[in-house]
Amino acid sequence: MKAAVVVFPASNCDRDAAVALEQITGQKPQMVWHADSEVPDVDLIVLPGGFSYGDYLRCGAMAGQSTIMRAVKEKADQGVHVLGICNGFQVLTETHMLPGVLMRNAALKFVCKPVGLTVTESQSVFTRGYEVGQRVEFPVAHGEGNYLADDETLDRLEGEGRVVFKYAAGENPNGSARDIAGILSDKRNVLGLMPHPERVCDPLLGGIDGRAMFESLLEALS
Repeated sequence: MKAAVVVFPASNCDRDAAVALEQITGQKPQMVWHADSEVPDVDLIVLPGGFSYGDYLRCGAMAGQSTIMRAVKEKADQGVHVLGICNGFQVLTETHMLPGVLMRNAALKFVCKPVGLTVTESQSVFTRGYEVGQRVEFPVAHGEGNYLADDETLDRLEGEGRVVFKYAAGENPNGSARDIAGILSDKRNVLGLMPHPERVCDPLLGGIDGRAMFESLLEALS
């Protein structure tokens, strides 16, 4: 599986994503600068977490206008898989590659801690390594992770099996509607999620619950 990680100014999780990908796939991903106009020929594009452009305006808003995002959207339209983590999820909503918006956390505080998640969809390329109903634990680190969409959109996402992760009962850290933590695009090749699977791929870092996502991608896209 060939992968690329997009690097925006002030991103701070691009290296985390690259390390996880190399550890699991055995190949170093290509690091793509935000001002580049083309994405290399890859199977997976990762939009990492962090604070792109210092989170000025709205989180992900300036990154969404980067030159590279036009190329990312073109690749996604062609069927290339895209994974947006935390700030990457915000970029995906800002570019309308995913529906809805990510608002300030309900408590108006930055949240940084491990949280429990429930897997709600196991038939996607991203989640085949999990079972529906399985509980996993990923860390979160965000101030604007409160996912919001109108009821019609939320009903459609749930009805079409496009909600892949929900915060476990009593563990919603940000007030997201219907406890949603991660969603798929209508073509199911773009995933945005707020928690960080790349940070739980090595037991030395405290857990391996995120490995199954990258292993699922490796199996499906190799």
